[in-house]
Amino acid sequence: MRVLIVEDEQLAAERLGNLIRNYDSGIEILGPLDTVEEAAETLKRADLDIVFLDIQLADGKSFEIFDQVNYTRPVIFTTAYDQYALWAFKLNSIDYLLKPIRPEELHGALDKFKRLAPASPAPSLSPEVLRELIRSIRPAYKTRFVVKQGSKLFSKPVGEVAYFFADGKLTFLVGLDTRPYLVDHTLEELECTLLDPHEFFRISRKHLVRISSVNEVKMAEGKAVVRVLGADSPLPISRERVTEFKAWLNQ
Repeated sequence: MRVLIVEDEQLAAERLGNLIRNYDSGIEILGPLDTVEEAAETLKRADLDIVFLDIQLADGKSFEIFDQVNYTRPVIFTTAYDQYALWAFKLNSIDYLLKPIRPEELHGALDKFKRLAPASPAPSLSPEVLRELIRSIRPAYKTRFVVKQGSKLFSKPVGEVAYFFADGKLTFLVGLDTRPYLVDHTLEELECTLLDPHEFFRISRKHLVRISSVNEVKMAEGKAVVRVLGADSPLPISRERVTEFKAWLNQ
């Protein structure tokens, strides 16, 4: 079996690849590709069995791929979008996996493909159908978090979040009140699936900041730090993320 991963989040792509290999180490994986242009060119020439396709890519929506190429093999959408209107994909013989993808869900999707592939023709979807389906979906970003402080639980709106940080295997939300609260999500989950990328940015392995909490950015001796509401001291920005961080601030 040959599969292609089209995903613009590196961590999400790596996780999906590992899950596929754990399911069957004999599966040949192409990609990951992160743009509509790359995916369209690959689909024109590659002989594939399945495409794992994220909806939002680096240069546009994934349905634009099907404006450029007549592709009729099965597609499995991997998306952080809610289940609203995703039944439509099912009606068109397309499966989907909600991020963060669970191993049992991936296994079920691949088992379904193996079961149906010999008996069923590949689905043929027009660009118009795909476009309408994807337009009907809205992002399901979190609007509040249940947080822990000692033995107490609180509901914290996203609007009261300054930043998140990781401490070992634990993740904390720091509110505008400067207090840290334990949350039941990893930084990877927060960055890739739960938070609006226009509002939050992963500046390093340990920190994820909210744009409205950024006070200033300082560059000195090749290093960059950011002052954030709720933080006692400036937070370091990973060198490889500085350029992207500047672009994010300027969006």
